[in-house]
Amino acid sequence: MNKIVAVMAGNVWKVLIQPGDRVEEGQDVIILESMKMEIPITAEFAGTVKEVKVNEGDFVNEEDVLIEME
Repeated sequence: MNKIVAVMAGNVWKVLIQPGDRVEEGQDVIILESMKMEIPITAEFAGTVKEVKVNEGDFVNEEDVLIEME
């Protein structure tokens, strides 16, 4: 199973995908907000979203799992 993790601590500002969505490598999947900056999280590989582990407004730490993909 492939996972997409947070690259830094911050709040989940926007979730751009849902379970079942097909994601391409390089596609933005989540946008974090940290220190009033928007940080896009991109998929490092293509696949199908199995589960989104966070909701908009959640706080995440660096290396927290955001999305599980198949």
